[in-house]
Amino acid sequence: MLSYPAAIPLSNHTLVRLGDLIRAERTRRRSRWRRLDPGRQALLVLAHLRNGDTHARLAAGFGISLSTAWRYVREAVDLLAALADDLHAAGERAARLAYAILDGTLVPIDRVADQKPYYSGKHHRHGVNVQILADPAGRLVWASAVLPGAVHDLTAARTHGLVDMPTTHNVTTFADKAYQGAGGTVRTPFKRHATRPRLSRGQKAVNRAHARIRALGERAVSLLKTWKVLAKLRCCPRRATAIIAAILVLHHIQTRRQPR
Repeated sequence: MLSYPAAIPLSNHTLVRLGDLIRAERTRRRSRWRRLDPGRQALLVLAHLRNGDTHARLAAGFGISLSTAWRYVREAVDLLAALADDLHAAGERAARLAYAILDGTLVPIDRVADQKPYYSGKHHRHGVNVQILADPAGRLVWASAVLPGAVHDLTAARTHGLVDMPTTHNVTTFADKAYQGAGGTVRTPFKRHATRPRLSRGQKAVNRAHARIRALGERAVSLLKTWKVLAKLRCCPRRATAIIAAILVLHHIQTRRQPR
């Protein structure tokens, strides 16, 4: 089998931080000898999450078995996911913002036993629904647990408390037309209906300003999807929440916003 060097577009700080977490967990468990030291395991995990390398490629590249590569990734993902902010912590962060941006995205999946709940009619593919909260600069603040792809964005936001939370903290939140009727402090653009007259010039101007603000939320979605493992999840959908949470923690470590 051929091998070649590759780069991971992450800082050394992220690698060291993840390696420290793995080392501390091994000490806590009193683990004996492992095929890879904590630093190499951290590198393997980052290659999987950021570059989307499969377990088979990682096993070949690091000289370990497929089951060992799978176990190393799962261990590190669970370690990181345990550090992810809950909704209360996300609310405290949102309370310090001038305003927030709420958006939803579909993460494609390929392993589905019961296909119907995971099929998104909007995107015409199977996937899981993830809700994103961004700050005014388009930085990723929080990502929710996953729901089946057939779930509407407004239903998903209500399920995760992303309508009540900004209202409780009095944070104006901008969202697209999918969140029409959310209420509280969630602001959506004017929407024309068949039984209503056309939008006025003022309403159209408001919608344009609203769209400029919401466009920054798309940046947060793109930041999440720079982690190539999310191009198409090849695992059980029940693991998707832990993977999203782990990526969120790594993103905050990379941007130096994750406390030690």
